[in-house]
Amino acid sequence: MDKLSERIHFASAPVSWGVQDDPGPAWEEQPYEQVLEEIVSAGYTGTELGPYGYFPADSEVLNKTLKRCGLIMLSSFVPVPIAYSSRTEKVIEHVRKVGALLSALGAKLLVLSDCQTPERREIAGRVPVDGSKSLSAAQWKQVGAVIRRVEHAAAEFNLRVVFHPHVATFVETPMEVENLFDALAGTQVGLCLDTGHCVYGGGDPVDEAKKYRSALQYVHIKDIDAHILGEARRKKLNFEQAIGAGVFSQIGSGCIDFEGFFRYLAGTQYSGWAIVEQDVIYGKAAVSPVESMRASLSYLKNLISKLESATQR
Repeated sequence: MDKLSERIHFASAPVSWGVQDDPGPAWEEQPYEQVLEEIVSAGYTGTELGPYGYFPADSEVLNKTLKRCGLIMLSSFVPVPIAYSSRTEKVIEHVRKVGALLSALGAKLLVLSDCQTPERREIAGRVPVDGSKSLSAAQWKQVGAVIRRVEHAAAEFNLRVVFHPHVATFVETPMEVENLFDALAGTQVGLCLDTGHCVYGGGDPVDEAKKYRSALQYVHIKDIDAHILGEARRKKLNFEQAIGAGVFSQIGSGCIDFEGFFRYLAGTQYSGWAIVEQDVIYGKAAVSPVESMRASLSYLKNLISKLESATQR
C-alpha cells in the first residue's frame, strides 16, 4: 500500500501572497515571477493560476516561467455568479477563456465557486440556519442548470470541474453545500473541500469529507484562528475585515484538526494535490508569505510522517 506521503502532493497559490480576485496593490507591487519563485523557495512543486489576469494570459510566456521554476500548473479558482440566469452567457464566456489557458498550460481542473456578494460578505460565518438568507428551491434549480453548462464548457478543454464552497457566497454552510450537490445530481462535478472555509461556514472538515467521500477530488488546506473567528462573529465583522484581523492562520497554529483530517484521507486512499493557503490582506500579514508557506509545509510534512510512523507500529 502506498504511503500517504507518496499519494499527496503539496502546492500553493497566489492568494497566500494577498492576490485576491480584483486588481490592486498585491497585483501591481508583486511581479508574478517573484510569487512563483517564492512558491518554489517555500518547497512547493505546484501552483494554481489565481485570478485570471494576474499571471500572463499568454500560455507560451507563462509556460516558460513555470518550466524554469519547475512548477506544475494545476487549476484555477474561478468565482462566477451561479444564481443569476441573466449572467449565464458571460459565465460561460469567462469559463472558456480561463479553460483555454489552463488547457494550454497542461492543467486538468477548473475550481468553480460562487462569487462573493455584498450581502453575504456582511453575514460571513453567521448565515441563519433557517435558510432565510440562502437561495430558494427555484434558485437552486437554476444553479444546477448553470453549473451543468459550465461542466460542458470545461469539457471542451478536457478539464474536470470541482466546486469550492466559499465564505461570503451562497454556498458557504453545510446545508448550502447539501443543496448544491442535490442540484448537481447526475453530473460529474466533484468537491474541492477547503478546510478553512468549511470551519468558517460552520462545518467540520472530516464530517464533510465523509459526507462527500465519492465526490472529494481536491483539497485546499487552510487553518482558522478560533479566537479571531469568535470575535468576528461577535463583532459582526464582514469577510474582508475578518481576513484583515487574521482569521486565517498559519497552518498548524489554528484550531483545525489536521491530524484527524489527514488520517481520514489516508484511510480512504485519497490521492492527489493539496493546495496550502493562507488568505491575507496584502501588506498586513504578521510574517511574509514565503515564511508562512514554508512553515506550513513543514508542519504538514511532519504531521504526515507522524501518521505514517504510527501505522507502522
